[in-house]
Amino acid sequence: QVHLVESGGGLVQAGGSLRLSCAHSGRRFSTTTMGWFRQAPGKEREFVAAIRWILDNTVYADSVKGRFTISRDNPKNTLYLQMNDLKVDGTAVYYCAASRVTLSIVDAGYDYWGQGTQVADSS
Repeated sequence: QVHLVESGGGLVQAGGSLRLSCAHSGRRFSTTTMGWFRQAPGKEREFVAAIRWILDNTVYADSVKGRFTISRDNPKNTLYLQMNDLKVDGTAVYYCAASRVTLSIVDAGYDYWGQGTQVADSS
């Protein structure tokens, strides 16, 4: 079993910054891509960003391009999401996920999910 545990969520003002982390552990899994998704209240889960686990290829949702940065630390098996200039619509539960599909941007392409971490607007 693969375990993904997110952390770093919290309250943040509009325009503020926050960095989310996702610790990846468990049995060896052919992880090709790690991704971040988010789900706002009353809305469907949506893609945020993804990164290949070995190479540096990344892909972002248009709504976060230029403000969010996805990265990973392979020796630490940790995925990050640096969120800058957060907007009110950034309030959501953020999930990390692992996939065997290269840079999938749909949640159906991911095999394992964390439990999520809440990011909320404190304004």
